[in-house]
Amino acid sequence: MSTSVSEPNPLTKTQQAEKIMHDHLPWAMGAGLIPLPLVDLATITGIQLKMIAKISRVYGVPFAENRAKSIIAALLGSLGSSSIAVGTLGSLVKSIPGFGLWLGAATMPVASGAFTYAIGKVFIQHFESGGTFLSLDAAGAKGYFQEMVKEGKAVATDLSQKVTKAVDL
Repeated sequence: MSTSVSEPNPLTKTQQAEKIMHDHLPWAMGAGLIPLPLVDLATITGIQLKMIAKISRVYGVPFAENRAKSIIAALLGSLGSSSIAVGTLGSLVKSIPGFGLWLGAATMPVASGAFTYAIGKVFIQHFESGGTFLSLDAAGAKGYFQEMVKEGKAVATDLSQKVTKAVDL
């Protein structure tokens, strides 16, 4: 007697990419807690690059690390100096003796989570439309990226609150 177990429908490319993005959010947020200024930023960037590489594999797009770094920089630059200052200042403030580590820990996890979420969303949308690393126009994605940063802040804040509640139990 042979019974055939039907396998569940595989995830769509979008679902796979969204899962990858959401799997990388806690790592990026955790990297925001690294107490060493600028080491946290380098780690967050590495996490974002790994996320983009995995998302690009889902869509069959060859990963281009240098182009991905340039796109990340351009997207973050599109936020303007005040938003970039939050991330950089959040990292550098950790070097202030005493309260610096606490202040950085209060800002960096949500900011790094929001930026990682938004970067993931931009790449997913671009690859969904058949784009490649060479055809992604960061300036053209500026509005969508800014919108996704706002959405990402809400997602990261919610995740942070869930972790806090779990720790408090």
